[in-house]
Amino acid sequence: MKQIVILISGRGSNMQAIVEARIAGAQIAAVISNRPDAAGLAWAKAQGIATLALDHKQYVSREDFDAAMQAAIDAFQPDLVVLAGFMRILTPAFTRHYAGRMLNIHPSLLPAFPGLHTHQRAIEAGCKLAGCTVHFVTAELDHGPIAAQAAVPVLDSDTPESLAARVVQEEHRIYPAVVAAFVAGKLQINGLRVQIQD
Repeated sequence: MKQIVILISGRGSNMQAIVEARIAGAQIAAVISNRPDAAGLAWAKAQGIATLALDHKQYVSREDFDAAMQAAIDAFQPDLVVLAGFMRILTPAFTRHYAGRMLNIHPSLLPAFPGLHTHQRAIEAGCKLAGCTVHFVTAELDHGPIAAQAAVPVLDSDTPESLAARVVQEEHRIYPAVVAAFVAGKLQINGLRVQIQD
């Protein structure tokens, strides 16, 4: 049984999608947040999942927080760490520790629009397509080997909110699928390419 720890900062809708997928061979060992008031913690606790909050504001440096977070995660001996709306920039030491076993989802078709306000930026750039990307995490923000992407059309009538609503539906579809492929041992990283084995 592969042990998974999920990190969230808010409501954790992608966390919920992964939990509700009930992936064969996987156990959600814990849900951890950097925000004690994150709504997703209450949801996870109601599902019987171990939860933990580490308030990043209580740490003097990013390095100190990441060290505490790493210790908390490692207590669950995870095979995979899943970032599901975890809104923290991670230190290189932290990302190295979980190299090849930490996934993130980003609401754009990377490498386009890393960082924040992706939907607004896609609309302003005149994009005809937007979407989301699941990738392995590296020290570079919103970068790393891409496991899956999904695209949606950008409509002339779109606002950032309406575009986000369509993109998040795709997030909830592809993220559990990638986690399931990892658990099944079907993901192979070759440089920046990820092959999914049949």
